[in-house]
Amino acid sequence: MSSKAVRALAAALALTTAATVGWTALATPAAAQRAARQPQAEAFVATQAARALAILGDRSLPLARKQALFRGFVDEAVDVPRISTFVLGRYARGLRPAQRAEFQALFREYASNLYEARLGDYRGERLQVTGSVARSPSDVVVSSRIEGGQLQQPETVRWRLARSGAGARSGWRVVDIEIRGVWLAVVQQQDYVSTLDAARGDLRVLMNQLRQEIARQERRS
Repeated sequence: MSSKAVRALAAALALTTAATVGWTALATPAAAQRAARQPQAEAFVATQAARALAILGDRSLPLARKQALFRGFVDEAVDVPRISTFVLGRYARGLRPAQRAEFQALFREYASNLYEARLGDYRGERLQVTGSVARSPSDVVVSSRIEGGQLQQPETVRWRLARSGAGARSGWRVVDIEIRGVWLAVVQQQDYVSTLDAARGDLRVLMNQLRQEIARQERRS
């Protein structure tokens, strides 16, 4: 099989995996042009993404304070419970409440470290929202451009948002981020499901793997 065919197959498998738990595939360019924009979702990203970059780019903050502020951003802006369910794929359906709570707490720590590391690559850059694609009233992809600072040329970061809550409490939350062409939650789901398949569904194996990765993240920080 040619390398082009392998890449096409890998992309198809990624989208199929995402669709199995309700994560609809991203719109094609033609469909994106027809889809309506979502100004409220764009405003959310403009505010929250700039907040995250400002925290990570503030060199006057002690490391412990910076990490605490960034975790506050994650708790407020990111739908960690939804993502922690998504990344487990079909294995999420059989979890007991205690297992779900334990995994969510562990995944929150891992995800906070991961987002901090990925977004922390940008230091002193400016973020500008460039548009959005409303897949449904509660599912929007917002595009942004990051430029300046240490970047030789602008980079695109896309934010997948879902609306949570109802009525006056309804609000947008981040459910995935695409950085340099990689949707983080989709890749995590592929890795986690593969681990659980090999472990015959034993969640303890995956959680031990996450603990080891968190320890490595902390050593690098």
